[in-house]
Amino acid sequence: MVKVIKPGFYTTIQDLGRFGYQDYGLPVSGAMDQYSAQFANALLNNNEHDAVLEITMTGPTLVFKCHTLICISGADLSPKLNDLCIKLNTVIAVKPNDMLSFGKLNYGFRSYLAVSGGFQTEIKLKSRSMYKNITTKLKIEANDHLMINEFNQTKTNKHAALKYNSELFSSNVLDAYKGPEFELLSPAQQNQLFNNKFTISNLNNRMAYQFSELFENSLKPIITTPVLPGTVQLTPSGNLIVLMRDCQTTGGYPRILQLKEASINILSQKMTGQALQFKLLE
Repeated sequence: MVKVIKPGFYTTIQDLGRFGYQDYGLPVSGAMDQYSAQFANALLNNNEHDAVLEITMTGPTLVFKCHTLICISGADLSPKLNDLCIKLNTVIAVKPNDMLSFGKLNYGFRSYLAVSGGFQTEIKLKSRSMYKNITTKLKIEANDHLMINEFNQTKTNKHAALKYNSELFSSNVLDAYKGPEFELLSPAQQNQLFNNKFTISNLNNRMAYQFSELFENSLKPIITTPVLPGTVQLTPSGNLIVLMRDCQTTGGYPRILQLKEASINILSQKMTGQALQFKLLE
């Protein structure tokens, strides 16, 4: 078991998502940066679908009540075990009463904590991913007790070496495919879309990222149609909105682009004020 002393800014349980329920209007959810979540699980020899803690911007303070192995990947939030700095992307043994805490955000925006066997929180509709009105809680809170399986091993097993792809943090390019309404854009609009940088506004969360710059738009709204994580919508007022993991399942704005999966991971590690550029994939 893990006791939550401080929850951090916005810390949730996430796995790879909740599939098969979009027909009922339920979002997929899941880890925003699925690459980092899967990387931490892989280093622990977990199943890729095992639940992790997604830690946003500022980290929690946690006390472990049993032996286990942990791995932290994604953003660098200066993790410490018993006030001693620990490395990212490294398997670390913890024992009862060990305290994990986080400090300064050095790079990235979301960090992922995996434990041996994954977090054993409630399963709702085949997923442990937290989401309002589906799971009991939207995020973890102080004094919560998060169930994990005990793994009493003092030495960490050495598996095949895995190299973390740091391009996740260095890249400012979002690879994207043409969306269903892309051809409705004029040549000038298409040129504007791929030859300008767009700055992340303060309207960004697990549901969507919105950019500050207005995009010239004369397109009419469309009949409500399916959307999914990575869909780039263009609003009547000219706002570009990228739908993220907790997005709705349908929308009425033109879908001009669809991000590549890796680009969703890249965007999830960016924060307000950072600028990015779209790159068209043929």
